[in-house]
Amino acid sequence: MRIPDQSIQMQFRSVRRRFKGRYRRAVGPVEVTALLNVVLLVGMFHFASSRFVLQPGVRVRLPEAPFTDGAPYGSRVLTLSQEGLMFFNDERMAMDSLGEALARAGGGQEDVPLLIEADEGTPYGTLIEIYTQAAKAGIRDVVLATRPPPVAP
Repeated sequence: MRIPDQSIQMQFRSVRRRFKGRYRRAVGPVEVTALLNVVLLVGMFHFASSRFVLQPGVRVRLPEAPFTDGAPYGSRVLTLSQEGLMFFNDERMAMDSLGEALARAGGGQEDVPLLIEADEGTPYGTLIEIYTQAAKAGIRDVVLATRPPPVAP
């Protein structure tokens, strides 16, 4: 229904109703729900990025040395543990078959060094026996792996 003496804008203002809210928003620096969401997401990301599978291996504690030298990438690696376990290029090996494996792994190349990662408690006689077998296989360069000394802060 139209009132003739009022303009259209005034008619709409009188029809329009204003509502007041019953609830007020919480006022503060950070809303608790948002903070909990962020903490939950960070925790889930940390949980998803952690490693679940342990790679099997033998723990070898290398002796500490004040000097560093090394072997180039791709050299033959022999790992010795204190308990007598021996791994050549990540394959378990016995002492009697080591000489043949060293000769085969060289492939006629005498300039490829042998890197020995021996535990601190490895007997000296075992190292000498390995040096002898390496010399018989034609390996001229043998490098003992060490770890660098700790860096002072």
